[in-house]
Amino acid sequence: MPFVRGHPIHIDSNFDSGNIEVVETSTPNRADLRIRKDAGDEHMQWFYFRVDGVRGEDCTFRILNAGEASYPKAWDGYRVCTSADRQSWTRVDTAYEDGVLTIEHRPEGQMQWYAYFAPYTHEQHLDLLAECQWVDGVTVDCLGATVEGRDLHRLTVGRGPLQFWVIGRQHPGESMASWWMDGFLARLLDRDDALARRLLDAVTVHVVPHMNPDGAIRGHLRCNAAGANLNREWAAPTIERSPEVYWTLKAMDASGVDFCLDVHGDEELPYNFLSGLEGVEGYDSSRLPVLCGVFAAAYERANPDLQHEHGYPVDAPGTANMTMCTNAIAGRFGCPAYTLEMPFKDNADAPDPVFGWSPQRSALLGASSIDALFHLAEAFEEAD
Repeated sequence: MPFVRGHPIHIDSNFDSGNIEVVETSTPNRADLRIRKDAGDEHMQWFYFRVDGVRGEDCTFRILNAGEASYPKAWDGYRVCTSADRQSWTRVDTAYEDGVLTIEHRPEGQMQWYAYFAPYTHEQHLDLLAECQWVDGVTVDCLGATVEGRDLHRLTVGRGPLQFWVIGRQHPGESMASWWMDGFLARLLDRDDALARRLLDAVTVHVVPHMNPDGAIRGHLRCNAAGANLNREWAAPTIERSPEVYWTLKAMDASGVDFCLDVHGDEELPYNFLSGLEGVEGYDSSRLPVLCGVFAAAYERANPDLQHEHGYPVDAPGTANMTMCTNAIAGRFGCPAYTLEMPFKDNADAPDPVFGWSPQRSALLGASSIDALFHLAEAFEEAD
């Protein structure tokens, strides 16, 4: 309904990727809210909602169950994303105290959106596929269906014998992975980019840009429509619980895998970093450390937003969680693999007070990966 002075504020999340529940709107410019849980009731943290009719008013939005989120420490130093046009997303100071996340903001638009990170909707994903299909040499195919019957698409391009796989958005709330894919595919398919052309002479690249469309549309943080955390399903995926992984792994078995990059976001750490496969059995006695090192070093040279001083603890030899994609693929195919993590907050090494870590920087980090993939392909040739 339109806002009328004296009437409660109007809030909506009934749209693609939306997530919020209204608890109370007793005053015109104040609302108490709650985040809905993912299917399976194990995870929640992603939110995305719209506020109508309070342009120019000082508003307060309180998310009452923020302390019950999957990663409550992530709220420390966090700043919410907001937009009046869903094109440019800026940051707003956000307070967290006693389990409540408080957003105080004066909306610029008659319609103002707020989100955990800049959203990347299913319609945007379909637009990306539609654009990529027209590039010469690109094949778009459907690997299978998700839990709710949506198509799981793969793009394949390149002429080389090496088989490189790049996947993203296993965790639907990590929308920066889709922005990364935007930048990655734009450069990979740019026929004016000499390095991309040379890469595709040496490599066939398989891309699954969105592994979890069901979860994203539902406004989930980590799970698909069956309540499965896809990045814990790679040891034994099933069509009933995790078809997204099942069909992708089946396609990987058909093509073979020489390298895999799995693109994610991290709620707590304000850095971009790679997480490797050091805990996989036999890692130290193979050529994997050399190949992984080539990729990581080349990626850091190509884009200083990536660093290695801050990240996850390195697994001890033989202790890898083999249900996770990077470890499972490395163990199954004997190949190098990495998980890329980007922040929900900002890059603490190069902070941006207006935009934080943004869609634009995510896309540039995606584009920079072409340099690293090219050097990795060279390293394979030298090893042979």
